[in-house]
Amino acid sequence: MNVISVIIGVVALAIALVGFLPLLGWLNWVAIPIAVVGLIVGMFDARSSGRNFNAVVLAFSVIRLALGGGIF
Repeated sequence: MNVISVIIGVVALAIALVGFLPLLGWLNWVAIPIAVVGLIVGMFDARSSGRNFNAVVLAFSVIRLALGGGIF
């Protein structure tokens, strides 16, 4: 399950990095649910690397949205 969580996290990170560009910040709204799914999948394994990776991607996307005015 940890490998699946990391793969989901890599997909979410790729979307979040593209969403970091100006005028493409809306892609973070796509990356957040994907990272949450990866976080949930990562909780079913004893190893925490996939869970932590998805948590970092999730935090990155939320911070980007907050800085761009997409949340508040």
